Amino acid sequence: MQPGYRLSTDRADLDRERVHRWLSTDAYWALGRAREVQDAAIDGSRNYGVYDEATGEQVAYARVVTDGATFAWLCDVYVDPAARGGGLGVDLVEGVIADLDPLGIRRTMLATADAHGLYAKAEFEPLADPGRWMLRTNPMIVADPSLSS
Repeated sequence: MQPGYRLSTDRADLDRERVHRWLSTDAYWALGRAREVQDAAIDGSRNYGVYDEATGEQVAYARVVTDGATFAWLCDVYVDPAARGGGLGVDLVEGVIADLDPLGIRRTMLATADAHGLYAKAEFEPLADPGRWMLRTNPMIVADPSLSS
């Protein structure tokens, strides 16, 4: 972790209002996400926050949906715009992987439109056989599949 910052997996440390604001107003995959949906996602996931040690302010967030044994989906990775450019995103993803690896999870997936280079630093790579994977989007919930997460 960059000097002056700390990573926490303690859900009690999360600034839920800030996380919701970041994702629902600035993250292309979660624009308009309702606060109650975000809170339910937090409650059902492993959560990771990065905090400024001097102020205690949360500056980054990620969550992982997992069974804790065989599969994980890394999602909602976000670094506050004021904290970008110093390596916190890479540190956050590496911290997530360091937390998951001891569980013996074979596959950790993610989707990104624009951060392939960041995730490559943590050994993510394109699917070797994307034709094996399929997706179902609930038409009753998501009108625009590009906004789903």
